[in-house]
Amino acid sequence: MWWTLLSVIAGVLILVLRFSTRRRRRNEPPLDEGWIPWLGHAIEFGKDAAKFLARMKEKHGDIFTVRVAGLRVTVLLDPHSFDSVLNDRDSFDFTRIRSQVIQKVFSLQPTNIEPTLERKWMEQHFQGCSLPKLSSSMNTHLQTLLLHCHNGSAPSEWKQEGLFDLCYSLLFRAGYLTFFERTDNAAVAYQEFRKFDNLLTKLARGSLRREERRTVSHSQERLWELLSPCGLRGGSESSTWQQSYCDFLQQEGINADMQKKALLLQLWTTQCNAGPAAFWLLGFLLTHPEAMEAVKSEIRGLSTRRDTSFQQPQNNPLEAHSTPVFDSILSETLRLTAAVMIRREVVQDKILDMANGKRYHLRRGDRVCLFPFLSPQMDPQIHQEPQTFKYDRFLNDDMTVKDEFYKDGKKLKYCSMPWGAGKNSCVGKEFAISTIKQFVFLALTHLDLEPCDPEAKLPPVNPSRYGFGMLQPDGDLQVRYRLKRT
Repeated sequence: MWWTLLSVIAGVLILVLRFSTRRRRRNEPPLDEGWIPWLGHAIEFGKDAAKFLARMKEKHGDIFTVRVAGLRVTVLLDPHSFDSVLNDRDSFDFTRIRSQVIQKVFSLQPTNIEPTLERKWMEQHFQGCSLPKLSSSMNTHLQTLLLHCHNGSAPSEWKQEGLFDLCYSLLFRAGYLTFFERTDNAAVAYQEFRKFDNLLTKLARGSLRREERRTVSHSQERLWELLSPCGLRGGSESSTWQQSYCDFLQQEGINADMQKKALLLQLWTTQCNAGPAAFWLLGFLLTHPEAMEAVKSEIRGLSTRRDTSFQQPQNNPLEAHSTPVFDSILSETLRLTAAVMIRREVVQDKILDMANGKRYHLRRGDRVCLFPFLSPQMDPQIHQEPQTFKYDRFLNDDMTVKDEFYKDGKKLKYCSMPWGAGKNSCVGKEFAISTIKQFVFLALTHLDLEPCDPEAKLPPVNPSRYGFGMLQPDGDLQVRYRLKRT
């Protein structure tokens, strides 16, 4: 009996090895299958994608194919060649990958909505004439929340909190009020959102433990309830966004159950990056005094031109004036902490032309992944000492914006890609940038803010978040703050 069982197991293993491995063909990228059948490099990839891909880059160069949980993923790390993938929508498709991810993470079933139609709707509400109205509403809510962050204590009394929790909480609640106008449950929504967001990477990779699955399921149900179109109250400007989106979904044949799940997707998409980005930006300023002094000096020049009191909500002066120092610090923050992965499916056999003149054959059914975090953002050929925060990295000597960077003697089209590029760029990037600027300006002009420990350093990044937008810290930076005395 034991011999029979062992023979069956051996036969299964032989079949797995036979059908899960493949040989590299002529003119294909270097192939690294890993030593675990079917899984390949999935464990190492999920644990710390940046570290794994950096090792593969050192071993194979700027293009290579790895096996990840049954898939062959060709990773392209040459920024000069990115357009060969980004601009070819006939050979490289993102719709099925996107549908699979949102179904797995948000339980949102595939719909008949054309991605281009949905993107057009998003552009109408996040760009152009809609952007100032949306930004003004966000600014009003941020000021109100910041003014009342000392509820229960005297304005002059110091409060202590983790900087990440402070930034994420204030920005999420302001965004929630801006889009959904639910003043009675913003704090509850934030708590459930954080539970969901903390386990999102595991959910996407299918590696949740039993207790974690229960936590995610409960948070999803609670958020769906809070975001249900039937439960959302009408407001003024911001409810127009929610109502308009639900109307759009209904016109496309999406039922109420799927609408609330689509709203959770939009809530995560609009709120998952601003809080972490603001944390890193303020964290770099608090731990780099020269950068803090440079940006405060720039802000003082703006503050003399307008009243920045809380008496009347003000639009952000950073939007109306040239702020090269602040913009450089924001660009440097995003370079260091934005780690999006741009994924595509190869829908037909393709000869990929690289910028260096080499040509590689890509197989139909494989995946292609661009990871700008490694290159251009952290490439030492492009940015000297790429691991180091330099607040003036994106400044010329004459205080103008520095946007010319080179690799292999050739000027880069993309020196940093935190939001994607061209038509592949995030629709809401202008709103996200405006939101981050608003929050940091308010924090610096209305709060006395300092680390509890003057020698404290920023925590390391959580390596499991690579590929999911803004990185999050593995830990927090304890700060104390109070309202500035007028």
